[in-house]
Amino acid sequence: MPGSLWKSTAWLACCFAWLSLGQARPLTAPFDEPPGWAREAIWYQIFVERFRNGDPSNDPKPAFMQGAYPGYVSANWKVTPWNQDWYEQEDWAKAEAGHFHKLAAARRFGGDLQGVLDKLDYLQGLGITAIYFNPLNDSPSLHKYDARNYRHIDRTFGPDPVGDSAIINAEDPVDPETWRWTAADRLFLKIIREVHRRNMRLIMDYSWNHTGITFWAWEDLKKNQSKSRFRDWYDITSFDDPATPEDEFSYEGWLGVKTLPELKKVNAVGKRKGYAFEGDLQPEVKAHVFNVTRRWLDPNVDGDPCDGVDGFRLDVASHVPLGFWRDYRKFVRGINPGALLLGEAWWTKWPDQLMDPRPFLRGDVFDSVMHYQWYKPARQFFAQANGGLKPSGFVAEMNRVYAAYDQPLTQNLMNLVASHDSPRFATSFQNKQQYKYRMGARGNPELDLGPPNETTMREMRMMLMHQFTFISAPHIWNGDERGMWGGDDPDCRKPIIWEDIDHRPQVFGSNGKQAKPTAVKPNLELLDYYRTLIALRKQRRELVGGELEFILANDNDMILAYRRKLEGRETIIAFNLSGQVKEVRLNEVSRLKTKILGESNPGSVADLQQDGRAIQFELAPGSGVVLGTE
Repeated sequence: MPGSLWKSTAWLACCFAWLSLGQARPLTAPFDEPPGWAREAIWYQIFVERFRNGDPSNDPKPAFMQGAYPGYVSANWKVTPWNQDWYEQEDWAKAEAGHFHKLAAARRFGGDLQGVLDKLDYLQGLGITAIYFNPLNDSPSLHKYDARNYRHIDRTFGPDPVGDSAIINAEDPVDPETWRWTAADRLFLKIIREVHRRNMRLIMDYSWNHTGITFWAWEDLKKNQSKSRFRDWYDITSFDDPATPEDEFSYEGWLGVKTLPELKKVNAVGKRKGYAFEGDLQPEVKAHVFNVTRRWLDPNVDGDPCDGVDGFRLDVASHVPLGFWRDYRKFVRGINPGALLLGEAWWTKWPDQLMDPRPFLRGDVFDSVMHYQWYKPARQFFAQANGGLKPSGFVAEMNRVYAAYDQPLTQNLMNLVASHDSPRFATSFQNKQQYKYRMGARGNPELDLGPPNETTMREMRMMLMHQFTFISAPHIWNGDERGMWGGDDPDCRKPIIWEDIDHRPQVFGSNGKQAKPTAVKPNLELLDYYRTLIALRKQRRELVGGELEFILANDNDMILAYRRKLEGRETIIAFNLSGQVKEVRLNEVSRLKTKILGESNPGSVADLQQDGRAIQFELAPGSGVVLGTE
């Protein structure tokens, strides 16, 4: 049948499929607007290698790790037990006599897609509606940003790494007609079906800025130099001259990292570090990227994207030209009008100045960004970190941050308290210094790298109450909901603490010395608190799409309150950051009866009274409360 008719028929089938699962949200969106589902998302970020080892038979082997940092695989290397004391080095690492943070990159714990599949019910029970996967593409590293190829799921994430290798090696990587589905690919397609069956969404992480040094095009280029058919794919400074004994081969690596050679940009205008710039990717590279993108958006190429992923998270977005991103949006939305594009727009000047994400958020590039711009001032307030903020200062910062965006856009920004690239939530709050700066164990031996103390937990619980009641879509970095702790990379990438695994106590410190044992077990009370907040956000529609109004910012008493309101119903959130019990009075509230919907800690609120359009109550120190009308 004609293409347009086929596409409309496929979309009808997709709609009926989603409706049969109880999916009532729109499946399409205007080109310049985010998809509706992203505004209601409860995000969960999965770093597969450290999430769950569901199939030990596919555990990584040295042959699949060649080319990753630190550039070699140690003799007698073995997979690290999931319950390992994090800073205790393995026998093979001790034999190297190298520092922990170098050899930690060579560790593998065996996390895989079967482990994800085994835990989808857990995520559904938590209340998650959208999953963001760190890179799944085939790669020799644990993080997968150094792609060996873009078109396949990593062979060690699936059930048959050896068989997948044979399939991959038999293909022409340039010609999608030769691409087959590996066992790892097929398992991921099953995950897509299972995620959709649970009325959840998922997006994949890709870096279109660089590859690894084992990427097929790079290997050909390195071997054949200027005679390679891929000589224009990368940003090459000079080729080797075979007539000289020296190696003149020189090229650009991402931020100078030579194991991450940069793909070539063309017609670049105004390129400077930390800012968006105009230009495009080299045409053949661009075509390859589009082919890979199509593969995951519509796996069976039938015009119906319901069997594909729901979008992409795009790595180091400011390093890729805006012209490419505009065309990429057109291409993606042409296949799936309900797909989400979410960019990473982080630093303009490390470690002081965060990037202005507005060039990416004008309706022609991305739908959302990882919203570190919210977290930095929120941490300053709720943890009183990096000099702290008073309530009025916090209000001013939130108004400044959100004033930059069009109102419909604000709902689907990804508000995150931690990620694979930052200290864990607990450690970020336990250590009050500048955001992210010197938050790695290697760079700062004074860091508190143990579990959060009671004061920190109170601050964290207030922060979470704010995250799940504020504008934008809340995000969870895998393991944070279970109370995990750890400094910046690699410590934020510890294996997830599960109840059915007997984790060894933390005895070793980052300096290799032993200390008093610290129990390593999940914080189930915190996990229940996450479930409560997620359920509350889903029950109170105003917390997703309602208006925001700050109604109290008392600097003397360190009291903050704001209101979310939608269609006559309102929810009020109040915090006491002081060290004493404070009496809070809020005027101009709804005349409808107000009740307590949630407390950051049991007994946070006492003596709640309502008199017409005023409510009054006592709020415990370091506490928050959610109040709502019927």
